[in-house]
Amino acid sequence: MTMGTRVYLARLAGLGVFDPNGDRVGRVRDAVVRLRTTNRPPQVVGLVAEMALRRRIFLPIGRVTSMDAEAVVLSTGTLNLRRFEKRPNELLVVEDLLDRRVTVKPETGDGPGIQGTVVDIGMEQNRSNEWLVTRVAVREHTGRLTRRGHVYQAEYERIRNLFGPTDTQGTSNLLALLEQMRPADMANALQDLPDARRNEVAAALSDRTLADVLEELPEHDQVEILVRLDRERAADVLERMDPDDAADLLGELPKTEQTVLLDLMEPEEAAPVRQLMNYRQGTAGSVMTSEPVILTPDATVAEALARIREPELSPVVAAQVFVARAPSATPTGKYLGMVHFQRLLREPPATILGGIVDSDLDPLRPEVALAEIIKRMATYDLVAMPVVDNAHRLVGAVTVDDVLDHSLPRGWRARDAEATDEQRVDL
Repeated sequence: MTMGTRVYLARLAGLGVFDPNGDRVGRVRDAVVRLRTTNRPPQVVGLVAEMALRRRIFLPIGRVTSMDAEAVVLSTGTLNLRRFEKRPNELLVVEDLLDRRVTVKPETGDGPGIQGTVVDIGMEQNRSNEWLVTRVAVREHTGRLTRRGHVYQAEYERIRNLFGPTDTQGTSNLLALLEQMRPADMANALQDLPDARRNEVAAALSDRTLADVLEELPEHDQVEILVRLDRERAADVLERMDPDDAADLLGELPKTEQTVLLDLMEPEEAAPVRQLMNYRQGTAGSVMTSEPVILTPDATVAEALARIREPELSPVVAAQVFVARAPSATPTGKYLGMVHFQRLLREPPATILGGIVDSDLDPLRPEVALAEIIKRMATYDLVAMPVVDNAHRLVGAVTVDDVLDHSLPRGWRARDAEATDEQRVDL
């Protein structure tokens, strides 16, 4: 990078961070701006990167050798892995400044200025090799619902209220940035926001997206977001969650609230959730999904492959097809066996599933304990196991992600807050 190069910081969010050898060490999540006591522009002191296990660390800007539309490259592979914590005189671009309502002063004269929201923050390097905030991209407020305002790139000195109260901050540009992320990354980003802003952003997501994000959040954050929604909206979001995740979330609420929300859900969506909530905690029935891929024995390999290609299916659910007599919704007719996707790939498309079904594996009963499930899955190298009732009807399937989710300590999705003796050093 050369002096005078302008970099827009919100555009860096989500980019891979690489060491000098080309190995990826994490992803950019934000940029750290340090306020100064004089009227000089704020200084950009570093980036916040997300590493393995959702740990966010600080990357001093002096360690960055290049930033472009593809990647951020560091000058060293040696990093301070202490968890990032924002200092009192610092702000984060995405978390604190994006969508802030500001006024752009006229270039000349004392007119009223342009009202708008922050779209991005631009920085440039000065002769002392400091990176300073020099430009702010602002979208004009038009007052019209059907028209988006122009985006202005104004000098920092012309911007007013950039560091004003947090109630002058909207959500539209942050939403646009978040919606480019996977649900797990989006959930991770929401955890970094102040409670009020997190709840505001979550409420602005679509029902489908919010359902996906809730499934990736710690229990206390799930509850906090859900109870801030009106009950009709909360019921709509629960309908779009996997039944086992919806049952787990409802289980965190008081009984009266559970009843209200279940009654507001569509009956066909509420039914499997109610059933899952009847099983004892720590058993196959309580952790299983009630919506695995189920086909009848007269279905063909081609039909099975078409089903597991559906994009909304998770990889572990799509890894096998369960075969049962009609009806194909749980509880099914008599359970016959399963066919792994690798077997489907080896068979001619017209082959009937009933002729290739694997019936050697004994299915689980709903009351089987989690420890026993783990042993069986490990013994047979399985990613999913069928669960049947007393009449040998398929009622669901336990997948490896279900097992992991319920085997890890409660609240494992929360950020790793383990402290170390290291102190953050800005180099």
